[in-house]
Amino acid sequence: MPNVLTLSGSPSARSRTASLVRHVGELLAAERHDVRHVAVRDLPPEALLAGDSAHPAIREVADSIAWADALVVGTPVYKAAYSGLLKTLLDVLPQFALAGKTVLPLATGGSAAHVLAIDYALRPVLTSLGTDSVLRGWFVLDRHVTAGAEGSGVVAAEAAEGVTETVGRLLDSLAAPGPAAAPVAGRPRGLATAV
Repeated sequence: MPNVLTLSGSPSARSRTASLVRHVGELLAAERHDVRHVAVRDLPPEALLAGDSAHPAIREVADSIAWADALVVGTPVYKAAYSGLLKTLLDVLPQFALAGKTVLPLATGGSAAHVLAIDYALRPVLTSLGTDSVLRGWFVLDRHVTAGAEGSGVVAAEAAEGVTETVGRLLDSLAAPGPAAAPVAGRPRGLATAV
């Protein structure tokens, strides 16, 4: 089974974005994928701000990206763009760190007006890191995610179906060497069971 790295770009200790990313990681783990998680807020700020790619914590993230077949990249939307914290990590990664990787972008925000941040802000920087496969992302309103400690939380029913279908697109992409496989009738795309 493919390896997946989930990456939360939220600076908050009790983060809706981290909760959403963890939820997606749990859905992927339930499908027997090996899932690792990185919260950018836990990385040393000095190394991020200095662009110190030789720092052991930054090297460990780069190694995890190299290990992964796919990444789930989650960010809160601030000022119509992804978080500055996420940008500091993306800036310190090797130029083609995402080459050959499938990437699923996720975003959370207070208003549906921020939904375009995925395509107009996040997608270009992900493709600049070498991936040719950035899947159609998913935006979840803040009010549809309850943040818990250490990334735990609950995705409300209003958002759960869309999140599940989005994960299904990632699973389909990982299962098929070419175009995404057609969904199996009677279940969400890519998932063996509804969650």
